[in-house]
Amino acid sequence: MTYSLWHGFADMGAVVDKGPFVLTRGEGAYVFDADDNRYLDATAGLWFANIGHGRAEVGEAVAAQLSRLAHFSGFGDHAADVSIALAERLAALAPVPDSKVFFTSGGSDSVDTAAKLARRYWHEVGRPGKTVMVGRSKAYHGMHAAGTSLAGIPANGEGYGELVVDVETINWDDAKSLLGLIERIGEDRIAAFFCEPIIGAGGIYLPPDGYLEEVRGICRDHDILFVADEVVTGFGRIGGGAWFASSRFGLEPDMVTTAKGLTSGYLPMGAVLIAPHLAEPFFSGGVWWRHGYTYGSHAGAAAAAMANLDILERENLIERAGALEAELATAFTPLADLDAVSEVRTGLGAVTAVQLADPALAPAAVAALRRAGVVTRAAGQGALQVSPSFVMTSEQVTDLADHFGGVLEQL
Repeated sequence: MTYSLWHGFADMGAVVDKGPFVLTRGEGAYVFDADDNRYLDATAGLWFANIGHGRAEVGEAVAAQLSRLAHFSGFGDHAADVSIALAERLAALAPVPDSKVFFTSGGSDSVDTAAKLARRYWHEVGRPGKTVMVGRSKAYHGMHAAGTSLAGIPANGEGYGELVVDVETINWDDAKSLLGLIERIGEDRIAAFFCEPIIGAGGIYLPPDGYLEEVRGICRDHDILFVADEVVTGFGRIGGGAWFASSRFGLEPDMVTTAKGLTSGYLPMGAVLIAPHLAEPFFSGGVWWRHGYTYGSHAGAAAAAMANLDILERENLIERAGALEAELATAFTPLADLDAVSEVRTGLGAVTAVQLADPALAPAAVAALRRAGVVTRAAGQGALQVSPSFVMTSEQVTDLADHFGGVLEQL
């Protein structure tokens, strides 16, 4: 039998040999396979199903929009009414008041958009020498050219050569590392610093106390754009009742990259929130920014986002994510006592990592959890990911942790 679908981040030989894990539907915090077996979704799809699976309301909103206008180019002066409305709604939620909103097709698009805009901004204000972009070790910024280059995960860049020039990597948890780079190459060369408030795919690492505020201050003091990559943490996942980590920590970023929770994965969409001073040279007239995406500001996706935001607000799911922050910490912290576990990283946002003492056991752990009725994955070097939908109940959190504990005791 031939198999035509090429999966991302997969050994396709193994997939073809063993067969794919086929999912057919979802309901709340659960997903179901082709045999209708039920699984707790520990990862919210891939950090994105904030409102849970199977919300017919979103599908109905999309269907209604598609029947009127599925999409039209957003280039030049074209705009769909629903996309304008979504931009205004996001501008009101943005960490920096009066931010402009540039729509993309997903998180990788958003990162590449921010990278290009950072360099173009400095060109427009007469400082074209500021081209260096700075990322951190362990960081993940999507898989487009700029994001792959900015990421601090060497394996993701193997075999491509140098995709984007003028990119530097500093230590993920040491603000002084950024200062050292500035001293070494000069602030007049550095365009932007890209920072995940919580490192996601690189292993789920929480920021050291005061780190985010310190690096933000360094960027401000040295005239370096601060780009908060909130593809994971945006739209409530950061907890604390905040829509964005940038708001929770008072970062006032120059740009915020978003996706995932914008539509809860019901349709692909991302957005870059751009502070007014950064947008000003492009809104004052006479400047074309020759950048955009065929499906940026997609009308159907915008309708999905509007319905998603309605549910997040109406059901108080941003506050629920704050409660999950404490519940996950309470339920999963005891797993650190297991022999198979070296550390549990938790206590900030609706996010937890169960770090295996032996990273090589991660595939076996993921497979055993699936047999036990839990879908998760390994991030970084053997960190089992927990980032549930905000609709997951307290009882389901306990059930999830019990499954993890039972499997890891036997590992």
